[in-house]
Amino acid sequence: MVAERTDQRREAGQRTRDGLLAAAVELLAQRGQEGVTLREITDRAGANVSAVSYHFGSLKTLCETAIEQALEQYLDAQINAVASLDDTSGIEELAAAFARPMVRALTVGGRDLAVMRTVARVGIDPPQGWERLAAKFQQSRRDMVRRLSVHLPGVSEQELEFRIRCAAGMLNWLALAPVGAELAAAPTGPAERWVVPVVAGAFSGSPGGR
Repeated sequence: MVAERTDQRREAGQRTRDGLLAAAVELLAQRGQEGVTLREITDRAGANVSAVSYHFGSLKTLCETAIEQALEQYLDAQINAVASLDDTSGIEELAAAFARPMVRALTVGGRDLAVMRTVARVGIDPPQGWERLAAKFQQSRRDMVRRLSVHLPGVSEQELEFRIRCAAGMLNWLALAPVGAELAAAPTGPAERWVVPVVAGAFSGSPGGR
């Protein structure tokens, strides 16, 4: 019985922690870290202010944890999408896989879009803790450079990485700019047809890929 009560308390604590993180991501997506208050987060999560101190220590740590979680979720989705391709995939297919997590979020909305907007905002001003995810950023770029170099043998790795970062910046901009809202009314398929040629062009250095 004691063990059962302990498990229930642990599960309740985890639900509270997860709720605080979800609320933080939603509010960070709307206004950025400087515009979020402790009371807003706890009200949205249905939690006590003391829960933030218990689970995270401070509002700052809660926000940083939420940001890191959003970044990791985005990177994992992007890495997995690209990894699902074989080595014969062309530039258009690479662009589609690279863009898919963002395009899906723009068309589905909800928490997925909140995560992507948080990623887009912090991409402009990286927070503390960014370094913890450096290996995943490097993995994502390294895999893309390797795949793109097959189709663009005359382009240096340094330039390919620059193109990849520019494409990532464009996708982040879509999450925040008014033009991105136009994709919200489109199914994922048509939205990809709009976005993928732009990303492919950034990769290849010419419109519509090669």
